[in-house]
Amino acid sequence: MLAAQLLSSPENAGPWALLFALIIGHALADYPLQGKFLAIRKNRHIKSIDYTGDSPPQLWIYCLSAHSLVHAGAVWIITGSALFGFIEFVLHWIIDFAKCEKWTNFHQDQLLHLLSKVGYVAAIWGMQAK
Repeated sequence: MLAAQLLSSPENAGPWALLFALIIGHALADYPLQGKFLAIRKNRHIKSIDYTGDSPPQLWIYCLSAHSLVHAGAVWIITGSALFGFIEFVLHWIIDFAKCEKWTNFHQDQLLHLLSKVGYVAAIWGMQAK
C-alpha cells in the first residue's frame, strides 16, 4: 500500500507520500533554489560579501522574504493549499530569522522546518478523517 501511495500524486497520496513530497520541496527550495546571493543576503548581520551592486541596508528583508516565498510556493504547489503556502511563508521567515540571529543553529533550523511539514500533513489528514 505504501508503494502505491508513493507512486500517486501528493494530493491523492497517503500521509507518508505527502510528507516525502514536502521534504523534497524543502530540499529544493533550501539548497539549489536559494543560491549564494539569497543565502548570504538574508542575514542582516553579514555586511562584507563579494557583491558589488547597490544594496540598501534593508536588503536582507527582501532576500529573506524572497527565500521564504520560494518555500511558500513549494508548499502551495505540493499541498494545493494557499493557506498552507502562506503559513509556510510566515514560519520559514521566522525560523530563518532566528537562525540568522543565532537563536538557533543549523540542525535546529532544519528540524523546525521538518516539523512544520509534519504539521501540514497532520492538519491535512486530520481534516480528511472528519
